[in-house]
Amino acid sequence: MTSQTSQTSTTATPAATQGSHMWVMTLEIPGRGMTTQYGTWTPPAGATRYDVFAALRGHIVAENPEMGSANCVFFSLEPNRL
Repeated sequence: MTSQTSQTSTTATPAATQGSHMWVMTLEIPGRGMTTQYGTWTPPAGATRYDVFAALRGHIVAENPEMGSANCVFFSLEPNRL
């Protein structure tokens, strides 16, 4: 079984009025592999939580095509402020 962790920072366009968000996502193919990635994302105006989830999952799968059929076992999206 393999495991991978990486960090990504992306900014969506056009005008991003929702502010920066910190995200973490873990995808797993049981018994075969797992990846956890995290970073910041500034979603475009009007984007929903699902829109961000789908975009981030797509980004991870583009970098790791073997995760295309993986289960999402963890997803967190929070405003990037203290």
